This record gives sequence, structure tokens and C-alpha cells, in this order.
Amino acid sequence: MEQIKNNLSEMPSRWRGRAVSVMRLVMLSVLIETRNDEEALARTLATLVGGAVEGVVRDVIVLDRSSTDATRRVADHTGCTLAMGTLGAAIAQAKGDWLLLLEPGARLVDGWGDEAAAHAARFTMPARFSRARAGRTPFLARAFKRNSALAQGLLISKRQASSLAKKADTAEALARGLAMRTLAAEIWPAERR
Repeated sequence: MEQIKNNLSEMPSRWRGRAVSVMRLVMLSVLIETRNDEEALARTLATLVGGAVEGVVRDVIVLDRSSTDATRRVADHTGCTLAMGTLGAAIAQAKGDWLLLLEPGARLVDGWGDEAAAHAARFTMPARFSRARAGRTPFLARAFKRNSALAQGLLISKRQASSLAKKADTAEALARGLAMRTLAAEIWPAERR
């Protein structure tokens, strides 16, 4: 009992008084593949701020595919790591054991960090977010529209992503065909151009 009290006194003050869970020890690397998506990238990065404040987001990697607009400047000014080259090389730069792959323009709904961290702490299989209720299109419209495999994001272990990246040259190709668990946390998918 004395050991537990000593450990509690050494904890950061923001954690005292509440149970510290394994979820807080999980930190994600976010990977966003872009090409001329400066405005969409800025919208997505804005929704990651809450996760960074909560201590869920460790780093953000922007894999730029030869943008000619201000995409690189947006990534640089917001503190992202700018990667160029292959998807595998960008994944290798990630500092977290789990990756969150997002499309530029996708917007995560508040509270997503706890749900993502809980999944990463308990499961090994990939996951995606639920579509935001207010933004869901009718069933028939969804059935006849080809969606991106990353429309709802992809939460995947770095080890599994590294393995899949050997055969996938894009984040979309990496996510295509994966069996995933759907999280309760919501996402507004990127608008298709």
C-alpha cells in the first residue's frame, strides 16, 4: 500500500485524484497523405488538437505527393513532420506504436481520442470511425457511390501497417479490403472532389 501511495505522489498533478488507465499510455502517430490539399489539410489538423492536448497524438506525418500549392507550408507551420517518398518510409518515421491514417479534409468529432486509445490498448485488429450521424447520406445513395477505403479513417498498428505497405503504394491501397472494427467515435469524411 505504501508503494502505491509513493507512486501516486510521483504522478503528474493532472492525473492525481483519478484512475490512470492504460489508455493514456497509448500514443498515436497520425499519417495524412496529401497532394494539393492545403485547405483540407488545415481542417483535418484542426480536429487533431484535442487529441494532442489529451496526450493521444504523439506526432503527425504529412506524406506529400508533389504538391504545388501551400500544403507543405501548412504542414511545416503546424509542426507536422513532412515526408516525401514511399508510404513505407513515412510509416517508418512514425513514433507511435499505432497509426491513424486520415484523408485530408476528414474531421474527427470531439472525444475521438479516448475511443481510439481504448481500442489500441485492448485490441490488435484495425478499426475505423463511425460516420457522423448528421452527415450520413441515405442508404441507396451510399450503396451506389464508391467510397474511399479511408473515408472513415484507419487505426492500425504500426507493425501491421509496415507489413502491408510493402505491397501498397498509397494509404488508400493499404486500407482497401481490411477487416476492421467500427468505433463509436465519429468522423465527418472528406468531401470528394
